[in-house]
Amino acid sequence: MKTNFMGFVATLVLLVGAPLGIVAWGSHAGQASQGKDDYRLEGPFTQGNLTVFLIHGQDKIKGQTFLTLQEALVQRKVIVRETREVDQLSIENVSTEEVYVQSGDIVKGGQQDRMLVVDLILPPRSGKIPIAAFCVENGRWRQRGSEEVTVFNSSSNAVASREIKLAAKAKGSQGDVWREVAVAQDKLSANTGGRVNAAASPTSFELTLENKQVQANADGYLKALSSIVDGKPDVIGYVFAINGKVNSADVYASSALFKKLWPKLLKASAIEAVAELHRGEKFDAPKPTDVKGFLDDSSKGTEKQKDVSGRVQMVTRETEENVFFETRDRAKSDAWVHRNYIKKN
Repeated sequence: MKTNFMGFVATLVLLVGAPLGIVAWGSHAGQASQGKDDYRLEGPFTQGNLTVFLIHGQDKIKGQTFLTLQEALVQRKVIVRETREVDQLSIENVSTEEVYVQSGDIVKGGQQDRMLVVDLILPPRSGKIPIAAFCVENGRWRQRGSEEVTVFNSSSNAVASREIKLAAKAKGSQGDVWREVAVAQDKLSANTGGRVNAAASPTSFELTLENKQVQANADGYLKALSSIVDGKPDVIGYVFAINGKVNSADVYASSALFKKLWPKLLKASAIEAVAELHRGEKFDAPKPTDVKGFLDDSSKGTEKQKDVSGRVQMVTRETEENVFFETRDRAKSDAWVHRNYIKKN
């Protein structure tokens, strides 16, 4: 694995025993104090133009286990139904386990492939629950091949583009989502040596992510970086940078949940790095102070709250440079489950 070893040692020396207080939640109207969250950064780990910092911290929901959306779909414990509405699907947990759904997950099939816009926690035997979605495929509105048209049976990929995430989660614009999908496809085509648009549906971002050349180019990143979380029971998230610039971060209240999601998260980051590769261009990995500043910035924006379901609330903060999303679980005294940080430019 190609890692910046000296940078790693320097960072570790600086940070061991001195956790970073990234976000301190105070008391808000109608909300109990969340206390202070102490995180510690480890890294950088660099492969090609992708740099990763791991985030260490304490489990906030220790002992809590969730099925991920992909696990639940494979095990037929969740049904994601087509509603014939572009911006909304229906999801149902038919099992006795809780299921965690993450924003940015792509569900394949139906009338069009969709990306899910919000995090959701599905209680056992949930019944049908609406979930916001955007199309990541433009033009198709019919069955594709032998796929189911009334339900979605797979969610093996997440959106691999910061711009698509911002178009959906921050702007709420379907037109911008389609535009950024096309831009990402063009970048991946340029950096993999051939068109990555599938004949079955040229506008499908999901089929592009499944493209053999895209997978082959991402594979080097995955082989080098996938094992960096091994043997580290307190890793609860990561920050990644592309071409030396901080891109995004995901932090969870459970190390077990992060470890389940890590392969999917890293794969999306790797594919985005392939799309943004500038061959021959040199860069320096971000400094730990830059990463900390990026994470700290989330506390500066005005808090906006939105109910996603009877159980889940989404909190958003936006500053000039970054946007922050926090998923809170009302069943756990409004404890946060997931924090997503995105650099705006």
